[in-house]
Amino acid sequence: MSNRTVPLLASLVCAALVVAPPARAADDEGIETARTSRQIAPGVRLESYDRLQADRWLRIDELVADLGGPDGVRAEYLGGPGPDPGRPATLAEAAARHPAGPGRRVVGAVNGDFFDIRATRAPLGPGLSTGRLLHSASPGPGGGLAVGFGPEGPGRLLRLGLSGTVTLPGGAVRALAGYNAARPPDGFTLYTADWPGIRMPATATRAVELRDGRVTGPARQPVGRPAAGATLLTATGAAATELAALRPGDPVAVTARPVVVSGGPAPETALGGREPLVLTGAARNHDGEPNNAAAPRTAVGLSKDGRRLRLITVDGRQRDSGGLTLTGLGRMMRRLGAFDALNLDGGGSSTLLAGRSGSTTLTVENSPSDGALRPVPNGLVLTVPAGTGRLTGYRVEPVAGPARAFPGLTRTLDATGHDSADGPAPGAPRWSAAGGGRIDPDGVFHALRPGPATVTARRGPATGSLRLDVLGPLVRLQPTDDRIGLAGPAAHARFALTGYDAQGAAAPIEPRDVTLRFDSSRWRVTDDGRGAFTVTARVPHATGRLDVTVRATGATAALALGVGLEELPLAGPEDPARWTGPGASLAAGALALAPARSGTASATPPGPVPVPELARSVSLWVAGDGSGARPTVHLTDADGAALGLRGPAVTWSGRRRITLALPSGAQPPLTVTGLSAAPGPRPGRLLLDTLTAATPPTGPAPAVRAAVDPVVGTAARVAARPWRFAVLPPGQAPPPGVDLVLGGGGTRPGAVHRGVRFVTLDSGRRTLDRGAGLDRMRAVREALAVAGREPDTGAVAVVERHAPQSVDRKEAALLQGLLADFRRTTGKRAALLTLDAPRFAAGRSEGVLSVSAARGERTLIGVDAFAAGDWLSVRPDA
Repeated sequence: MSNRTVPLLASLVCAALVVAPPARAADDEGIETARTSRQIAPGVRLESYDRLQADRWLRIDELVADLGGPDGVRAEYLGGPGPDPGRPATLAEAAARHPAGPGRRVVGAVNGDFFDIRATRAPLGPGLSTGRLLHSASPGPGGGLAVGFGPEGPGRLLRLGLSGTVTLPGGAVRALAGYNAARPPDGFTLYTADWPGIRMPATATRAVELRDGRVTGPARQPVGRPAAGATLLTATGAAATELAALRPGDPVAVTARPVVVSGGPAPETALGGREPLVLTGAARNHDGEPNNAAAPRTAVGLSKDGRRLRLITVDGRQRDSGGLTLTGLGRMMRRLGAFDALNLDGGGSSTLLAGRSGSTTLTVENSPSDGALRPVPNGLVLTVPAGTGRLTGYRVEPVAGPARAFPGLTRTLDATGHDSADGPAPGAPRWSAAGGGRIDPDGVFHALRPGPATVTARRGPATGSLRLDVLGPLVRLQPTDDRIGLAGPAAHARFALTGYDAQGAAAPIEPRDVTLRFDSSRWRVTDDGRGAFTVTARVPHATGRLDVTVRATGATAALALGVGLEELPLAGPEDPARWTGPGASLAAGALALAPARSGTASATPPGPVPVPELARSVSLWVAGDGSGARPTVHLTDADGAALGLRGPAVTWSGRRRITLALPSGAQPPLTVTGLSAAPGPRPGRLLLDTLTAATPPTGPAPAVRAAVDPVVGTAARVAARPWRFAVLPPGQAPPPGVDLVLGGGGTRPGAVHRGVRFVTLDSGRRTLDRGAGLDRMRAVREALAVAGREPDTGAVAVVERHAPQSVDRKEAALLQGLLADFRRTTGKRAALLTLDAPRFAAGRSEGVLSVSAARGERTLIGVDAFAAGDWLSVRPDA
């Protein structure tokens, strides 16, 4: 083929596969990117999945239960005081103590109602348990809306009210306005031993104590909850005068019962919520209403007959999950099949727990946005029959990581016994293995040769099996962290080891297979029992190195160690003059920020200010004037996501140093992008200077020599392939014998040529910019589906330009996963070609080849889509 025909062919290729972006529904349904499912108990399963929407990633966990029926699944009210009388229980603490009743067990739970978080911490909606009224709704949003269950088992949405009376001395009867209400309405409110708060409402501090239907006297102060055997009667408004007239010994009779305002019998269990998400099969639109911002969410949904229950959490305020609006949550619940759905408390409260077959404990399945479980006053818990306890099977799984191993190395397996109802059942198994390895009596699998292996745990007729994949020989070892920094001797950190074979397939390397070398006078390194190591410092200040060797193969890796925090300057006194922005100026050698009453003052540095990768916190000096203005340090992470470290309100005068912890979930390296000051109660000005970061002194990470991938070859090897294409700088003529040109001023291929389907992705927009990532991944999925059906297509090559600030880590990982799945399920080849990269690189992950062509240089690639081995040969700067 002559040089003259190359651009023409490339142009024809471009015209053949310039595909319009896929159309999206108005509510942007997005695409599901990963899913796992496991049976929790008969009639209960857990579904966990990730989604890519146009403007966010989502992580969703869903407990699906078939209520009643032969499996006997029940939804019950979960509540009760925590172990500390000064706070409610966390969901995990409450579920662990829930009285499931004789012959029943707890298998899952979600957090419940909105609550009075700044005062009593009691639920704001109604609550019933086993038919008994626990608390009535407080005035305000929700209006008594609740999800109820029973008396025959099905669930329904309803509105619960209170019917009650207070009979005073002399026979006067008054309506009971509230019952254990977090925010008492006007009138009389009764508080009992079921009061779910940690302190009484401020309006209930004037109260009388009742015992056996008579007044015993005024309530003792301070009031946390009624004393054993007593109730407290409080009153606001006109009723307060009648309360004040009561004397010890006066007879007072109080009645209270729930009423279903929306009609029908009272349920056995009820849990309050707030906004209806789906009503009679129609998703509700909450646009323009309060609480409709994207946030972590918890919701409950019911099928039309009330038998299918869905308890859902959507993670939010995190890189991996941006949360949902109420409108978006309602649409999602409807798509999942909910005929009715109710919003429960979200934000940092959103928590979902689920069990595992054979286990007696529940685990947290979602990622609470607070970073830890928030104490909450109530929730919904799923209970099922406990089962017989007689062993019928085993759940077999690795101690940690995927079911993979390398020849000559080991994987520790666990076998958890369960009965026919997936409840716990004792009994140690006998192990056996078939295929590529053998197994010890204690469940340690020894991989012998590449290929599949099946491990079986057996005791009598009870069995459980697991398939393991024995990969190719180990060629590379990588720790999860190449540097570990500890704040001090009390601190510790965990690291694990991952190995790779020649195709880039990964598997964990267990502690028993490696030898460690380190200074034991400075560090303690122990097996954590979960397939990884824990590093603890023995001294307050030190640096060091940890060397790892895999005994069977000789593969090595190294980690830099450090302990003790050093304050490293990020911006000194000479910098403030170059920071600019609204409300910013230079004063006394410091950056002055004077926020207006209606707006924030901010300043941007003359260039990005990098933060050390292992930094724990940033500090700065603040000269305040007591105005209450609040400083914030603004950063971006490795993906360009914005972070804000908000400082305390400056109520002091004079100079003071403040320290702000860096969020543990942020992806380093971080960069300081600005400082700001929000206005306080009165006008003021803050002087800011000397920005530093507290960082462990590990030093640089050990150098790692990267092996040259076999696809990188000589010009002769490239020429020996049946055909060739080139990546060229703009304006450079293609060399002889080249079929296609990539680059060269923007040539964009996109068709099948001699057994290779090219798929070009536009990486010019950020992943979450108006559906850019969603469009790209939809295009890849469609192209892979087509290529998988084409008998004359042996390989797919995805082409994109180097754009690390546009394509985020999750999209990059998703693309790699799609290509790896295509290779595994079709047996065809796959490659990712990156143009205009800072430097040339070639490698592979899970068998998918990756070639990065350096900007301004020529790269020549020879192709044989149906070759027995590698199908590409690459020559950089050819």
